Amino acid sequence: MGFILMYDITSEDSFNAVQDWATQIKTYSWDNAQVILVGNKCDMEDERIVPLEKGKHLADQLGFDYFEASAKENINVRQVFERLVDIICEKMSESIESDPSRGTSGRNVRLTDHPPPSQQNCSC
Repeated sequence: MGFILMYDITSEDSFNAVQDWATQIKTYSWDNAQVILVGNKCDMEDERIVPLEKGKHLADQLGFDYFEASAKENINVRQVFERLVDIICEKMSESIESDPSRGTSGRNVRLTDHPPPSQQNCSC
């Protein structure tokens, strides 16, 4: 029900593949699949090829949330996963509200009741 679509901010080829992967997700996954676009390796700012604004712009075009993260330095990793779970739960809740027969007595289910903490080091 959810995808983290990740590219390497130090690789133009990686960024250019995002559009194709997004098309694959939309074509072959569930209609309500949620996607977050993540620019990885934000700890390597000196080697950045893909500007932050370009990543944000693509995410906006595709209708995805956007984060920059570093798996190596553990920057925004938890926030990405928590946000993905939150948007999946929001969509499930909307689905339950529109069709009560599919839910569990109309209760909202959330991993966390508060927004993720502010970003560490990397912009998003």
